[in-house]
Amino acid sequence: MTHARIPDLNGRYDLYGLIHKGLRKAQCELLARLGGADFDDAAATAPLLADLRTILMLGASHLAHEDRYIHQPLEARVQASTDRLEHQHDDHRLAFAELEDMIRAIEEAPLDARASLGRRLYIAFTVFVGHDLEHMHEEETVTAPQLWANFTDAELQGIEMAIIGSLTPEKNLAFMRLMIPAMNRSERAALLGGMKVSAPAEAFTAVIEFAARPHLSREDFCDLSSRLGLAA
Repeated sequence: MTHARIPDLNGRYDLYGLIHKGLRKAQCELLARLGGADFDDAAATAPLLADLRTILMLGASHLAHEDRYIHQPLEARVQASTDRLEHQHDDHRLAFAELEDMIRAIEEAPLDARASLGRRLYIAFTVFVGHDLEHMHEEETVTAPQLWANFTDAELQGIEMAIIGSLTPEKNLAFMRLMIPAMNRSERAALLGGMKVSAPAEAFTAVIEFAARPHLSREDFCDLSSRLGLAA
């Protein structure tokens, strides 16, 4: 495996960076939780299965956003084929459906079958995460340079704002819960500092109180509060 072709940002806007950080962190944490889960305990594993469902839902939304807001403009501007990525997205959607079927099977299974079904879910999700990590790598090393070559940073930011504008408030908060803990402190302050200036006050407050404060360590939230002038 070679990493020689991983491109530097060179000051360009990183359209994929923050959402991919959030997805990587969430998926890897879920994978560890699945590996350590006692599926014989239905009450204890119910929150885990609910969290996995949330990730599958957000993953499906993320694919739809890329299809509409990134792939279509790229193909329209430079006739660059995104067929390979589209096929990968189709494979992801099949995986989401299969994983949902496995979740439901565990929920409906008798006690003596849950451990075996839980192991199947763990291994299947492991395979999906591996494929998704490779997929995100391709987007960041192949598609991102195509975007930089053909779109200005202002246009890329416009694409991102179109995606955000398509979200319900509830789904926006769900994505923020993934992304904010996965960022470094400077990235977090830049994102939320921009939101503090440009977003409606109630939307900014909701992100702070329901996405940032509950999901950051005390040290990280104190750092964010200091940078943004928030009440700790």
